[in-house]
Amino acid sequence: MSGYSEDASPIGWYVGSYLLRFVELDALGNDDPDREFLVWENTVIVRAGSLDEAYGKVVSVAETATTPYKGGPDGVPVQWVFEGVTELLPIYEPLEDGAEIMWTEHQAVKLGELKRRGKPLNELRKCLGARSRT
Repeated sequence: MSGYSEDASPIGWYVGSYLLRFVELDALGNDDPDREFLVWENTVIVRAGSLDEAYGKVVSVAETATTPYKGGPDGVPVQWVFEGVTELLPIYEPLEDGAEIMWTEHQAVKLGELKRRGKPLNELRKCLGARSRT
């Protein structure tokens, strides 16, 4: 990727992740920094002309999910609260099958552990099923 700026996408696309915290609006302690909450980290792509514009778009996407509503069979007032952007990266390759949109460097690991990290399709399906039930 020689010649590319670290913070600008040559194709105008960025990948960003953000955190949403689930609260029952009438519950006590929603602002208690030691209380635990259900949290989702969502990852989206946005088209933007700069990192600054991409950040604003990721925030806008996240904020669309924060409208209060009545949840569960009892109609309890609830809301997802936007807690911040966790990752924002330029995409350097045109979007198509196999395009690399992000990467992570890991610390050195034994080969046996590395081989256990890869999952077959049926195991990935189980993970998706477990996620959809939460």
